[in-house]
Amino acid sequence: MDQGFSLFTRRSEQFIVDGGVFACSLAAAYVVRFEGLPPWPEIEQFFVWLPLLVACRLLFNETRAVYRLIWRFVCMADAMAIGKSLAVPTLVLLLFRLFWPAHLALARWARLPLSVIALEFFFSFCGSLSVRALHRLLYERRQRKAPTPGRRSKRLVLYGAGRAGMMVLRELKSDGDVEVVGFVDDDPEKIGTVVLGKKVLGGGESLVDVVREFKADETVIAMATASRQTLNRVLTQCKEIAVPAKIIPSMQEIVEDKVKISQFRDLRIEDLLGRDSVHPTGLGEEAQEAYQAKRILVTGGAGSIGSELVRQLLTLKPESVAILDKDENSVYELEQDLLLRFSCPSIKPIIRDLRHRKQLDWIFCEFNPHVVFHAAAHKHVPLMEKHPCEAVLNNVCGTMNVLQACCRFGIERFVFISTDKAVNPTNIMGATKRVGERLVQAYARDGLIRSACVRFGNVMGSRGSVLPLFQRQIAAGGPITITHPEIVRFFMTIPEAVQLVLCAGSLAEHGEVFVLDMGSPRKILDLAHQMVLLFGLEPGKDIQFSVTGLRPGEKMNEELVAPGEKLCHTRFAKLFMIRPDGHDSQIFTDNMTKLVHAAENDDREAVYRILRQMELGFKPMAERDHQQVLVA
Repeated sequence: MDQGFSLFTRRSEQFIVDGGVFACSLAAAYVVRFEGLPPWPEIEQFFVWLPLLVACRLLFNETRAVYRLIWRFVCMADAMAIGKSLAVPTLVLLLFRLFWPAHLALARWARLPLSVIALEFFFSFCGSLSVRALHRLLYERRQRKAPTPGRRSKRLVLYGAGRAGMMVLRELKSDGDVEVVGFVDDDPEKIGTVVLGKKVLGGGESLVDVVREFKADETVIAMATASRQTLNRVLTQCKEIAVPAKIIPSMQEIVEDKVKISQFRDLRIEDLLGRDSVHPTGLGEEAQEAYQAKRILVTGGAGSIGSELVRQLLTLKPESVAILDKDENSVYELEQDLLLRFSCPSIKPIIRDLRHRKQLDWIFCEFNPHVVFHAAAHKHVPLMEKHPCEAVLNNVCGTMNVLQACCRFGIERFVFISTDKAVNPTNIMGATKRVGERLVQAYARDGLIRSACVRFGNVMGSRGSVLPLFQRQIAAGGPITITHPEIVRFFMTIPEAVQLVLCAGSLAEHGEVFVLDMGSPRKILDLAHQMVLLFGLEPGKDIQFSVTGLRPGEKMNEELVAPGEKLCHTRFAKLFMIRPDGHDSQIFTDNMTKLVHAAENDDREAVYRILRQMELGFKPMAERDHQQVLVA
């Protein structure tokens, strides 16, 4: 009720103001046309048309939704809408003037001078825009926060004079504690121009000089899609002059109204991956169809990938999501986070170990999921080298138990999260993941379940990632430990990894393996150098580097595709599919039985021997090194 009354009051005020503008515009047109008070016949004509024209203009403005536009946000699009609305009555006046015969009755009132028609339209258009612009100016002045007493305003240089830069500048105008000294931009044609009252002071290469000359306190990268080269260059230049480098939030966060564009953040290592983040196109509709109104179970749901998977699934409006994990503390923390982020999230936290089949059956019987994402696994390579039997029991037996439960309870689809370490594995963790892929394909080949596997490289920010280790080492003053100066890895962010998993789930059919085009691998040493720069320190001076040698099971180079595997395109850009191979299922089943038996009896040698026999391409790193020595 109060809202409706407020809207009525605001529209009434707009009607009154515009009515006054239109009346004054017609009067001014006559005065200008006749260079003073017009003759009596034209005064009569004025009084005849005044109520008609004002009423007509107000009516057209209302029907064209002009009064739904908010005055304090008036912009060019609003000006176009106002101009189109005003043009219709003006066209009617023009038709009367040109086609109403002079000898007919009322001709002296109907036929307005052409100059009056043109002047009235011009004055009405300018007047309408002027009152709205004045309203916006007064609003912005009222909204502008007064500077904090005794505090100097922070001086900013905006890197980027495009749309994002203008959006940032508009929003910062209301903050009295911030002063934008100007722009820098890589486009040479913009240098020296003025954008929203601020000058483009130079190109990107002159950032250091601009910051020094104008005594800026901070550089803000105001670009929607800044290249990695640009980010690295800005970071290096800001390091040279000891000025912080910030960046605006992503456009997705702004559009979803999660943050304001002026809520700058520090540069993160994900920004400097060396490639553009990949977001598969068309995911929205596919994901909605695959997951909306479904009961979804996520194993390992409290881990790095699992927790982000749960968050993204909740945005797709499932019926409910079960978070299954054996780490009760992580499950509790995720549950609390979801309760804060989502209104009434349909989540079911479950504390269980996948190796207990009966407990797993109880979960499936009670929750009855439609879709299962299997993210639970031991992933730490060196630790699994020390505990191969534990790796088999958790990664292989756990996966087999989940697959069997899925078949018994008739779920719609199953997605297995694998790793690039499953390709030509040199370690136990990779070998167990490769066995998991084979298990998924075996169940799919027998027509028991619709399924898919997902392979991706190292995930930045995950618990097993090298980046958190580097952060702790930098915070402790170094040194940063590198296993080998030439070691390289594929990297992706956690949201990218989860989007890949969601895509794979929507395409799951016969146990296909899905991989993402991850660009070129990155040297771990280069990432370590960039992280030191992000902390405002100098590599080799403030933070030292130490080479420790390759760890057990560690490769120099990871692979996403094994020899003999062929990549096929999917309907998602940069997402590829590998069709299942035709390995002998009976031999695989026999070896599986032996493998599980060996692991249950803690027979390490048998576990290694059986994994070699399973045609996984498994060859422990020690054997490969020995063969290379013999060849040399």
